[in-house]
Amino acid sequence: MTHYIDFKLKNKLKCIFNIFLSFVLMLSFCLINTQTSLAEEGKVNYTLTDLKYRDFSHQDLEGTSFAGAEMLGANFQDANLSGTILTKGSFLRANLKDANLSGAFSDRVNYNEADLSNAIFTDAMLSGSKFRDAIITGADFSYAIIDRYEVKLMCKYADGVNPVTGISTRESLECK
Repeated sequence: MTHYIDFKLKNKLKCIFNIFLSFVLMLSFCLINTQTSLAEEGKVNYTLTDLKYRDFSHQDLEGTSFAGAEMLGANFQDANLSGTILTKGSFLRANLKDANLSGAFSDRVNYNEADLSNAIFTDAMLSGSKFRDAIITGADFSYAIIDRYEVKLMCKYADGVNPVTGISTRESLECK
């Protein structure tokens, strides 16, 4: 009889746990969708567009999506790109000097040969992104998620101090 009660209790607890887990997942999904819609509200969506050599300098582009966009040689100097979605975008030879990319979702992005001087990448997601021959003097990568191999390559030529945050590039990359 006690074995039957233990079994019944375990089933009830398992059922309660599954209901609780479903509720948490549903709540998380709702919050993510709300944040996404708020980030996109009132913003132009540049997803999968050809933006080669376009001038976005000094613009407030916070929360805008540039996912999969081609931005060869584009000018984003002193632009606010905080909280943007840049997944699989290409900034090949782009000018991002003094740009704010804090909190950007920037995974698998091509920053090769880009000017990232004094750019702010704090709390950015940069996994899978490439920085070959990029100018990173004074860039702040504090708390950004970057592949270890890319960090190792960038530490070879990292220098300067970000004029806004006061953090050195080497320190923000945690170079040895």
